Amino acid sequence: MFKKTHYFLKKLILGLIDAFYPLFRKIMPHQTFRYAVCGGGNAVLNFAIFSITENLIVKKQVVHIIPNLAISSHIFSFLVAFGITFPIGFYLNTFVVFEGSYLLKRVQLFRYFTIVLICFLLNYVFMKLFVDHFGWYPTPSYILTFGLVTFFSYFSQRNFTFKKKLD
Repeated sequence: MFKKTHYFLKKLILGLIDAFYPLFRKIMPHQTFRYAVCGGGNAVLNFAIFSITENLIVKKQVVHIIPNLAISSHIFSFLVAFGITFPIGFYLNTFVVFEGSYLLKRVQLFRYFTIVLICFLLNYVFMKLFVDHFGWYPTPSYILTFGLVTFFSYFSQRNFTFKKKLD
């Protein structure tokens, strides 16, 4: 049952994404387009889950996990969004963007998680550098940070996490 569902879901996603690729064929390779669509879609989903959790579910209130453990609403919302979009991102990268890796799925998962953590740290470091050290405005700093981290993520995932054997 899982195999049929997986096959159907993969074909559906690929069909939807690849239907729009001809519009972008001249400006980017097919794999880069798939990465942009999957990553962008997952980023939008992450933001939506974060916003809904923060504003509608926990209503910006401290969340009490157990009697002596409480976390802020934005950290809780971040964890909820990450918990949902991390496996979705891994699935999309594994089966839609970077098909054909010779590595075991558990190795890919560990590497994917490692790259995601590095990207998280890079976001923090670049924002601290650009805004706090250089004195740049936050929005352009975030746009530049997003571009740099996305570039790093794409090449890391392609050449490390979902690596293919050289022919």
